[in-house]
Amino acid sequence: MTQIIALAAEARNGAGKGTARQTRRDGRIPAVIYGNKEKPVTISLEAVHFTRVLHKPGFFTHLYDVTVDGVTTRTLPRDVQFDPVTDRPLHVDFLRVSETTEIVVKIPVEFVGHEASPGLKRGAVLNIVRHEVELHVRANNIPEHLTVNLDGVDVGASIHISGVALPEGARPVIDRDFTIATVAAPSGLKSEENAAAAEA
Repeated sequence: MTQIIALAAEARNGAGKGTARQTRRDGRIPAVIYGNKEKPVTISLEAVHFTRVLHKPGFFTHLYDVTVDGVTTRTLPRDVQFDPVTDRPLHVDFLRVSETTEIVVKIPVEFVGHEASPGLKRGAVLNIVRHEVELHVRANNIPEHLTVNLDGVDVGASIHISGVALPEGARPVIDRDFTIATVAAPSGLKSEENAAAAEA
């Protein structure tokens, strides 16, 4: 289950570029909470604290309890706009979510068990086809990552999405058994195999 992080915010009066610029001059980042058939709420976040939160792993797959004037709203970050020169965050969009909200989110793929892979022990190379997988998933059940275990995986093997454990109710956006990674022989190992085949 995804991590839930508390985030304090202040109400922001008005919208528009002028108001947003003033908010940034005050050391805060303009943001908005929208969705769930409710009226959007304009807020601001303390810039230094939010930037630290933003750069932690898994920012877009964590839920955030945003509290404004004593009212807490569970949200999922959907977009961050950055300054093209300084790369500082300029604006953040948060989506309201509930236990029944289903969304599409990119989940990072984590590979474990490298030392238990016969193919990798022989010098094969892990070719990662997808570092992230897009899933339809309930907001309260977003995984931190998808785990691919390489234990027993030999040269020439392909790892497909059907071999990866998904959270209950989650399904890939792509409706086919696509490849996550392959274990391919390096050129030296291929040469040895070709020579052995020729001798045979």
